[in-house]
Amino acid sequence: MKTQRAWQRMLSGRRLDLLDPSPMDIEIEDIAHGLSFVARWNGQTEGDFSYSVAEHSLLVEKIFFKLNPKVSNKWKLAALLHDAPEYVIGDMISPVKAAIGPTYAQLEDKLIEAIHIRFGLPAKVPSNIKLQIKKADKISAWLEATLIAGFSIDEANKFFGVPPDEFFNYQELVLKQPMIVKSKFIEKFEALLQSIII
Repeated sequence: MKTQRAWQRMLSGRRLDLLDPSPMDIEIEDIAHGLSFVARWNGQTEGDFSYSVAEHSLLVEKIFFKLNPKVSNKWKLAALLHDAPEYVIGDMISPVKAAIGPTYAQLEDKLIEAIHIRFGLPAKVPSNIKLQIKKADKISAWLEATLIAGFSIDEANKFFGVPPDEFFNYQELVLKQPMIVKSKFIEKFEALLQSIII
């Protein structure tokens, strides 16, 4: 019986096995490229371009740092990479993830662990850091929902929680072309990685 293909060919030439990902097959250029073309909110956002997972990741890292100004750069890197598996498995809205069940989460966990190992982070992020990244992620979702995805403030409060007051003044998200976002993502990644290595 023929086995199903479970790998993805990357633009770098790497072949990533999605069921058993090796850190050696992960390249930041592939992650940045993929995330820059994956649309958040299934593309249901206002603007001339889709709001990409790469843009969301940059915003989450920024919010995470604002909430935790003394945090180590390695955890800022973990925040930047929190949705990195989506470069190969796409972005799925939370209700669909819940309907699929634990299988999707297991696939995501294997990928994020391989990504972390590849870039010198612990395979598993400490629970207190993970909670702070999740908090930043929810604030980002609230901002995206109210600014570009058509949610009312009451709806966003219900689904994502009420953000700290300082985030109510955030005025706009400027959607950019994918290749510009890719460049900004790599730039932020390299700055954080360099500061960890030094």
